[in-house]
Amino acid sequence: MKFGKEFASQMVPEWQAAYMNYNHLKILIKEILIFRKLQQHESTTGYEANQPLPTKRSSRIRKVSLNRALAGLSKRHSVNKDQDDEVILVSAMQTSEENQTHQTVFLQTSEDAGESELEFFKRLDVEFNKVIGFYKSKVGEMVNEAEELSKQMNTLIALRIKVEDPDYCGSSRIFSSRFTDVIQESKMRCEESSIHRTESDRIVKEQELVSVDMLNQVKINVMPETPVSSLKTAFGSSKLGLSFSRKEIRDAEQKLKQAFIEFHQKLRHLKSYSFLNQLAFSKIMKKYDKSTSRNASKAYLEMVEKSYLNQSDEVAKLEASVEAVFFEHFCNGNRGLGMKTLRQKAKTDTHRVTFFTGCFVGLSLALVAAIILMIHIRKLLNNSKGRDQYMTNVFPLYSVFGYLVLHFLMYAGNIYFWKRYRVNYAFIFGFKPNTELGYREILLVSSGLSVLTLAAVLSNLEMDIDQHVKNSRAITELIPLCLVIIVLLIAFCPFDIIYRANRYFLITCIWHCICVPFYKVTLPDFFLADQLTSQIQLFRNLEFYICYYGWGNYKKRDSVECRGSSIYDSISLAIAIIPYYIRCLQCLRRLFDGEDSSQAVNGAKYLSTIAAVIARTFYAQKKGFTLKMVAASTSVVATVYNTYWDLVCDWGLLRKNSENPWLRDKLLLPHRSIYFIAMVVNVILRLAWMQTVFDFHEAPFLHRTALIALISSLEIIRRGIWNFFRLENEHLNNVGKYRAFKSVPLPFSYENDKHL
Repeated sequence: MKFGKEFASQMVPEWQAAYMNYNHLKILIKEILIFRKLQQHESTTGYEANQPLPTKRSSRIRKVSLNRALAGLSKRHSVNKDQDDEVILVSAMQTSEENQTHQTVFLQTSEDAGESELEFFKRLDVEFNKVIGFYKSKVGEMVNEAEELSKQMNTLIALRIKVEDPDYCGSSRIFSSRFTDVIQESKMRCEESSIHRTESDRIVKEQELVSVDMLNQVKINVMPETPVSSLKTAFGSSKLGLSFSRKEIRDAEQKLKQAFIEFHQKLRHLKSYSFLNQLAFSKIMKKYDKSTSRNASKAYLEMVEKSYLNQSDEVAKLEASVEAVFFEHFCNGNRGLGMKTLRQKAKTDTHRVTFFTGCFVGLSLALVAAIILMIHIRKLLNNSKGRDQYMTNVFPLYSVFGYLVLHFLMYAGNIYFWKRYRVNYAFIFGFKPNTELGYREILLVSSGLSVLTLAAVLSNLEMDIDQHVKNSRAITELIPLCLVIIVLLIAFCPFDIIYRANRYFLITCIWHCICVPFYKVTLPDFFLADQLTSQIQLFRNLEFYICYYGWGNYKKRDSVECRGSSIYDSISLAIAIIPYYIRCLQCLRRLFDGEDSSQAVNGAKYLSTIAAVIARTFYAQKKGFTLKMVAASTSVVATVYNTYWDLVCDWGLLRKNSENPWLRDKLLLPHRSIYFIAMVVNVILRLAWMQTVFDFHEAPFLHRTALIALISSLEIIRRGIWNFFRLENEHLNNVGKYRAFKSVPLPFSYENDKHL
């Protein structure tokens, strides 16, 4: 693999803009080669026309005089003994008390180099100063975060002492001095002024001595977020901890352990950032030397080696200190266990998943062919009465699984393209390390569910035709119900099989959606709620399960009695409203938490959709021109509102003054036309639901139930397209803010903390 591709693959996706722009510098080197070839061609042509060329001696005189003129620019780099071999002169200029700017002076004449080489070194300096500035800022953030972890760790150890030895009441230096010393030294390196240094000394000394009596000013934040705890927080004030239980200490320890793991991961990424950029500068300078036959890399790489990027050891020392503290306080001194926890191995794909996916896909195609042949050979579609009875009562039972399979397929496609364009979906969704599913695993689940569903359909048709079983209609009609029970048992299986971590994550998000006002809304929660708004027909078909097997006469394949009841219609309306109601409450909760003032407008969008759903339902039940106009007008308003919000807010598009007109400034997809096609498709698929207003209930070649399933499938496809662009926009927002790590809530807060 070429270095450029390897370099890009090793980047932290959200920091991509902060890395050295290796590809752009390669382009500049190619321009230098083009210039030198043109110059060589012009020189040859001029010589043939008896035009005198500059002599080697005159060129050497100009080089020596230029070297002497620039000899005093930098004291850090000595002049080479052979003046002819010196190509560049690198100097570090102090722009402020804390910052330095590195500047390269090109020592060759314009006749020899041209503007292309001058532009190369100018751009090289810009890239290097950018890398240095970003690295310094991140090291400063790490030092500040280490101070907070030091304070938190002191408090945890003091709690342990108090619980294990209640009579202890003195003051002691209880935290690892090694970690504290590293923080102090790092702050002295990052802050060069004496005022900052004195302040750092004072802060560190205060943190080294922790009195157990000071625990009276500590509030422990280990209560899990539940509806009850949310109500207590909203209507009451939490008290400072005067006594702590062992369970609270264990919970606090678990939170702090996770914070140390996340902090260690940040340090490792920062070390990788430093190493990769140094390697990139080395590669680009060697490429420059090879292309131009000069010897400039030695001087420049010496400067890189002496710079803060290579000489600073704060990150390495912090990493070693964090590991020592983690082994001692969270692993009982077991280094092997500690390293296994801190440095989790990257997830690797297995051939077993690909093999079984291929098997299940092949079986699914074979079952589809068998079903089509059975319908054709047995002439099952010729009996209009039996066909209508089957489509009305049995088809909705199996279409539930069809909607799920289609949604899984769209999600697998999303993951494939997210990975291809380096969208960090695992970080955005907040999956635990190495538990996120790739597109192969999603395809395995969807193809497995497809095999179960198609096998059930085939067996149902076979049993329905077989005269020996036909008299026992109950057995035939119970197959879909058995399939639902199997899927639910797998979903809620407590054993560590079939991706338990992901099933638990999904169930947790569903629970948060159900109890939406009482939980802080995170991206996975409202992302899942948006998926639910596109699966309304699935929930209505689940309602039909209750109707068919509870109220209807499923033994005779008859559901007229329950379908025609007012209770069934009311529940069906409630099912259509609930997903939008959940999203509206999520918007209000986020507005209440102060995350985004635009959530009020977003909540109004879902209210308009609820109004449209209610109007369409009343029109479908009672008809009439007035109700039709109300349903049409509310549907048009909701469609325009939702479409505008999708394109502008969720996708971040339709920006007139953007670098890419009517799109974003930054795009991941290589072809801009794809965005315009996606916007048009989104509008068209949004209009598909309008057929319920204008009475397009049936098509000449489709049963009404099949038409409803087709429109519902189009909505799932639209949601799948929406998913990709929604997460792409979220990823670009993270990139713009260099947000590459999740914030881990710390277990302790303090009475005198300015944030309280």
